[in-house]
Amino acid sequence: MTMQTDVRAAHLNQSGFLVKGRIRKKQVTLCGNASQAGKLAFFDTTTAPVTSATYGRSGTTITVSSTAHGLTTGQTIGISFNSSSGVSATDGNYVITVTDANTFTMTDINSGTVTNAGTNCQYVYGNTNIWIATYETLTGATATLQLLVPGEGQLVLNALYAYMSNMGFVTVHYG
Repeated sequence: MTMQTDVRAAHLNQSGFLVKGRIRKKQVTLCGNASQAGKLAFFDTTTAPVTSATYGRSGTTITVSSTAHGLTTGQTIGISFNSSSGVSATDGNYVITVTDANTFTMTDINSGTVTNAGTNCQYVYGNTNIWIATYETLTGATATLQLLVPGEGQLVLNALYAYMSNMGFVTVHYG
């Protein structure tokens, strides 16, 4: 195996697309925000995630409220959950069950309680749109962190979207 020499970089200081097309995410460089804990979630999607949804979790059942979501039972979504009082549901890719036009549920692989009192989540949906990874920083963590992705990197088929909350910046190296 030879070393890959065509590695490129993309940089953002707010949520958005880093690169479109098929790539392998190889390294993430990020910086948090001095005043609050930060969150960075990556999605493989050609459309920006829905960010106006809220959720709650009781045991392993996650209930998401999203006005006129347009989803159907059996559909797979990629989702990232913000924390409430230091706890959150488990980010990942889930098959959903629609309960009505504004609500759907899924089964978390972990158990716990999160009250749906405006706790936000971000999700994307479609046949190939998926959640890839989430990174978080602690309050006051403003040091630049470099995180290598093991192996050949994480495969992105469509486009790499970064959802950022209380982050200074993110740079992704890809090939």
